[in-house]
Amino acid sequence: MNPFERDTYFAKIKFFKLFGNTIRIFDESNENLLLYVKQKAFKLKEDITIFADEAQTRPVLKVNARSILDFSAAYDVTDAATGAKIGALRRKGMMSSFVMDAWEILDTQDQVIGKIQEDSWILALVRRYLANIIPQKFNFTLGETAVGEVKQTWNPFVPQMRVDFSADSGKKLDRRLGLAAVVLLQVIEGRQQ
Repeated sequence: MNPFERDTYFAKIKFFKLFGNTIRIFDESNENLLLYVKQKAFKLKEDITIFADEAQTRPVLKVNARSILDFSAAYDVTDAATGAKIGALRRKGMMSSFVMDAWEILDTQDQVIGKIQEDSWILALVRRYLANIIPQKFNFTLGETAVGEVKQTWNPFVPQMRVDFSADSGKKLDRRLGLAAVVLLQVIEGRQQ
């Protein structure tokens, strides 16, 4: 089955990482591996390939930063087979760094079509000082319509996220773009903790 036709997922980042992150995205049962990411260490500019297998023989998505600076960076998401742009994700600079994590979802023409935002600015501030005690939750919206959420499970050793796009019954959010966002949330936001 196509991994991008589902509504629910479970994402894990490897606990002990010496040289780059390893992210595995499973089905909702947390048993069947759907996507695999081995992030390269010591890269000035993020260049992430998402594979359909752990052997890294079937690339499905590419996520590339447009700039070296991470503060307000935009990340292009492309189909690995065709090179076609699916959309982009852009961090909201000052807000993301100091108050609460927020991202914009962009279409293929870089027009803002949605956002990804932490659930509460009060909880976000508390999380800045008590990392891993209060799990993060991100809400995905297209326009004003909720299309999904990502909830970090409470586990201080293995960062894990439950991903749920079932609110998007019309599949308005391309799951490839949604899952690229999940990978970026684990890679970029995980660096802050």
